[in-house]
Amino acid sequence: MESPAARPDDPLGAFTDERVVVAGAGAGPLAGLRFGLKDLYDVAGFVTRAGSPDWARTHGPAAETAPAARVLLDAGATLVGKTHTDELAYSLLGENAHYGTPTNPSAPGRVPGGSSSGSASAVAGHLVDFSVGSDTGGSVRVPASNCGIYGIRTTHGRISLANAVPLAPSFDTVGWFARDAGLLERVGRVYLAGEPARVPTRLLVARDAFAAADEAADAALAPVVEGIAARFSERDDVVVAPDGLVEWAAAWRILQAREIWRAHGRWIERTRPAFGPGLRERFEWASTVSEAEEAQAGPICEAARARLTELLPEGTVLCLPSAPSGAPRLASLPDQLEEYRTRTMQLTCSAGIAELPQISMPLAEVDSCPIGLSLLGPAGSDRALLRLVGDLVEGE
Repeated sequence: MESPAARPDDPLGAFTDERVVVAGAGAGPLAGLRFGLKDLYDVAGFVTRAGSPDWARTHGPAAETAPAARVLLDAGATLVGKTHTDELAYSLLGENAHYGTPTNPSAPGRVPGGSSSGSASAVAGHLVDFSVGSDTGGSVRVPASNCGIYGIRTTHGRISLANAVPLAPSFDTVGWFARDAGLLERVGRVYLAGEPARVPTRLLVARDAFAAADEAADAALAPVVEGIAARFSERDDVVVAPDGLVEWAAAWRILQAREIWRAHGRWIERTRPAFGPGLRERFEWASTVSEAEEAQAGPICEAARARLTELLPEGTVLCLPSAPSGAPRLASLPDQLEEYRTRTMQLTCSAGIAELPQISMPLAEVDSCPIGLSLLGPAGSDRALLRLVGDLVEGE
């Protein structure tokens, strides 16, 4: 039997080529489990590449291991590898021009989703028990949907992102993946110790979010939604964004881009990194976003945050698609991928704008491709969401 501290074979291209293996504590609630770690998080003694050879070239080995990994090691889990990410995590596709695209085991020939691409691929392909990613604009939720696994984006600031490469710090969050809801919650009990887990009783169905998805996705998810709704004591259909999810997503992308350029603009101007297709154009656009555009987008996002706070008091969750469709095919045309990214942001921006937790559940398929259904809760309801998802799945 393979040692828990051994690096697994990697036919999926999920792991970086550095053999980053760190044994966990001898005992603990996660003892005997193996996990992968997105290559944004530092591991002492190793260079964090952040999906970019130029980032790796201009940064030395980490002095400390990120707390988001340390807590898992202390709980007994063993780190068996760093997992691939899109360059500086600025994508939802998972295609990396430098290090390759991890295989989507649940939909071969299609992208795994990003930016936590390797983390999702490793879990879906049974290379690890669970894996850690990060989520800014959907980087856990979208790969979870594409790869047919569970994934959680946590409340902003709930879990430390110290010793991790940022994308847009006001929106960056820790997240993780698992193949079953029980293990997703088990990891959450370690990360979120002491947080209450009162199960919500009211379900809101985001009709405008379902309308933003493909007709086939909406149809596939509809019976799942009805089955879940029957488990709640109260259910209401709502329009989340009275002024339109398109407007919310556009404003949020402006704020995100401004933060990304603040975080990395100097390094980009100094280093002139060789970004791959799509990423190059995205960073160039971020460099052009003005203070005036930021000032215009801010009130839109503030109003969206107020709207979501109003909709989601304690005990209420919002149901919506995790993505607008199944995963795009590999080597799709750039215009097709940009359209997919734009539509996806309409579904993922709400959690980012309002700093909320969200879980994607692998409960449907479209054309033999997985598609996730999400539950989004009020700030600080991470444990409650995990408990709820566990109860819902256990009852199926």
